[in-house]
Amino acid sequence: MQRRNWTKDELILAFSLYLKLPFGKMHRNNPDIIYLSKIINRTPSAVAMRLSNFASLDPFHQQRGVKGLTGGISICKPIWDEFIGNREDLLYKSENILAKKENTDIELKYSDILKDTQNLKGEIKERIVKTRVNQSVFRKIILSTYTQKCAISGIDIPQLLVASHIIPWSKSEKERLNPSNGICLSSLYDKAFDIGLIGIKKDYTVILSNKIKDKSKMDYYNTYFKNIENQKILLPERYQPDLNFLEYHLDTIFQK
Repeated sequence: MQRRNWTKDELILAFSLYLKLPFGKMHRNNPDIIYLSKIINRTPSAVAMRLSNFASLDPFHQQRGVKGLTGGISICKPIWDEFIGNREDLLYKSENILAKKENTDIELKYSDILKDTQNLKGEIKERIVKTRVNQSVFRKIILSTYTQKCAISGIDIPQLLVASHIIPWSKSEKERLNPSNGICLSSLYDKAFDIGLIGIKKDYTVILSNKIKDKSKMDYYNTYFKNIENQKILLPERYQPDLNFLEYHLDTIFQK
């Protein structure tokens, strides 16, 4: 039987899945790989092989000396380069492609986060839909990277977890969807980090602002903050927080 070449849409879907899966789970028995293989009419082994191709292009694995399958990376590299060049467009494109493969559309698939956009039209609606969908995808990537655990508390209840941005979404269009600009935090620590009541130093330890320390006599300080000072956060296998981004947060957001 003649081999069927991978289309660009199929490669984009494979790459999107690569971003959402831990490296150790990129095997043919993974339910997510099996699901993708069915909707693009490929074998799970073929999909797993493409994920391994993308792993070969990942700078994180290259630095570790870990190699995926190198045969076939030439057709994967343009997708990787497109992601680095414009993360927002490629992630949104991947979700649109996936929705069509699932015989639906992006607004129906993400109806739970787009309910209040029904009466909007034109560029305004398109921009809001794209932003919310990309934020949702970013959350999936970050929670998966941190194995569904808060990097500070270890809480593993997904409904309580947030993909916290180190450099805020509004401050850097280029880095807003960079996985190394995200940390999985519980809602409490996400808010504290977001407004600079806590920070993370370049050795990945937590630092408390004086505004928090001023509350040292309060019971909640002992419960939620005292023990996390100087604690090293839980680090993911890949997409560890970028040290330059952490420095930016300490310099411009952390309330010294």
